[in-house]
Amino acid sequence: MRDERGFNINAVWFLIGINLILYIATSSNEDLFWRLGLQPGFFSEEPWTIVTSMFVHDPFPSIFHILGNMVTLYFFGTYLCALVGDGRFLITYFLGGLLGNALCILYALYAPWTNAIIDPYVTYIGASGAVFSVGGALAVLRPNTKVIVFPIPAPLPLWIAVLGGFLIISLFPSVAWQAHLGGLVLGLVAGFVFRGGRRPFVRL
Repeated sequence: MRDERGFNINAVWFLIGINLILYIATSSNEDLFWRLGLQPGFFSEEPWTIVTSMFVHDPFPSIFHILGNMVTLYFFGTYLCALVGDGRFLITYFLGGLLGNALCILYALYAPWTNAIIDPYVTYIGASGAVFSVGGALAVLRPNTKVIVFPIPAPLPLWIAVLGGFLIISLFPSVAWQAHLGGLVLGLVAGFVFRGGRRPFVRL
């Protein structure tokens, strides 16, 4: 994207900008925070939240949620954009986030038959599902690329970092593993689709 002065704004920075703007807005407006978050029990009345919740994070002064997502989005997103282009990156990102949120809705509304204790009025927020879709695509396209994962001192193959991160982070309390799973699955499928297209790649 380019504004009238010729300044380039790539897709990754565009998404980071939206997340930061809404982080500031929802941190100072509690009503806006709840209006944009996804509550499965109210989804039929507030369908837009399946999208808007992807841009909402824990409000200030908590910064670790948005910081972790945005740092990961910057590095993984920049790499994926270089490989497949901004358009395919954005499609992967949004479809991954949507599938993750859809799984949250389905699990919250229909999981009681599994004897799980699910509250359909819990609010789901965050870009993690969309970010995991980007990681999943890279895990297929560049599985052996070495990455550093804090606090592990040695570089890991990217596919191990992505799948290991999914397993570990999804075990944390108050984490929507359903969103992570949906995003990861979408990303893996997208990676195979992109790899089959034999698009020219860029060495970084």
